Amino acid sequence: MIKNLFSCKIKDRIEDQIVNDQLKEKDQVPSTTQMVNFYKINHVTVAKGMNLLVDDGIIYKKRGVGMFVAEGAKEKLVQQRKDAFVDEYVWPMMQEADKLGITEKELAAFMKNIKGLEET
Repeated sequence: MIKNLFSCKIKDRIEDQIVNDQLKEKDQVPSTTQMVNFYKINHVTVAKGMNLLVDDGIIYKKRGVGMFVAEGAKEKLVQQRKDAFVDEYVWPMMQEADKLGITEKELAAFMKNIKGLEET
């Protein structure tokens, strides 16, 4: 269970680097050896995290060379995260707003107000 957690953390870390443009399409991803040395975790655990990304089409392997960010990886990840955002946050918020009788206009005003506070 803990190994799976670390594998997912490796996967999430690489995904974050792609979404944040630290890694771009066709960039080489750090090797499993580099990640083992940096994170001080088992090689198999790192490999599992990397293989999750390969399975999802986010990175690809070049035999004997390394792993690289796939074309369209960022767009794919951003869309996945937007979908998850709607499921995890927007739907529950809308359901609670309905229970409280909050209108769409009021919700929009709340968001504009919060966004305005963040910009100051």
